[in-house]
Amino acid sequence: MAKIYYVGDWAIMMGPIFAESPFNYEYKGTEIFNYGTWLVEALESSGEHTVTSVPAWDFYRLAPGAFDRVLSEYDILIFSDVEARNFQLHPSFFDRSKFGPEPLTFPDRVRLTVEAIRGGTHALFLGGWLSFNGECGKGGWGRTRLAEVLPVTCLDFEDLRESTEGYRMVPTPGDHPALRGIDLHASPPILGYNITRPRPDCEVLATWGDSPDPALAVGRFGSGRVAAYTSDPAPHWGCNLVYWDQYQALWRNLVAWLLAS
Repeated sequence: MAKIYYVGDWAIMMGPIFAESPFNYEYKGTEIFNYGTWLVEALESSGEHTVTSVPAWDFYRLAPGAFDRVLSEYDILIFSDVEARNFQLHPSFFDRSKFGPEPLTFPDRVRLTVEAIRGGTHALFLGGWLSFNGECGKGGWGRTRLAEVLPVTCLDFEDLRESTEGYRMVPTPGDHPALRGIDLHASPPILGYNITRPRPDCEVLATWGDSPDPALAVGRFGSGRVAAYTSDPAPHWGCNLVYWDQYQALWRNLVAWLLAS
């Protein structure tokens, strides 16, 4: 049984906000959404895997050493809508009480992730406004060493492409095991994606429509296998995808390929 550590696709809604006077603004409600529920159910639907679903803010706050334990215990990492700053920073960097003559440093979680993948941990990198390069470059994956283990190449600027009419996945020629039994031609319209470029020595399994933009890509880095899906596995971009009758089969296939020897 594989253990999967899934970071991202949670959100907190605060409000609505009521202005009761020129000086008094009140939040009337707080709600937490786990948009990763559909992906968790898909990955666990075979009964062969367990998934730990973690909000990006909990990943950010992991104490030094905690991520090392994650990497030693889990077989697959998933990152979705998790900007690079969650890897690179830690709340203690902003704690002035820790400033002093001793250098203040923490283990680099980008380095740890890259080394773990090269050492045999597998990974899924998934799209969103805060993935790949993301909205206004906020994703930032391509500016870090994560670029070393991505099966696509990030742009150097905002990479979002969106349309209310949606985009369709089109499989590339071939019979890759990750797509066996999956009819991508029947997939629903996807409302947006991150534009990336194919990467040499990696394989693009599907593009977005008649563009060269990868939708699904896979690669091997050291002993680790990595897959990228350049859109959101959950709402909002994926609000149609999560109700597709082949949704669960697609993610089970991708995980099976990651785990294949």
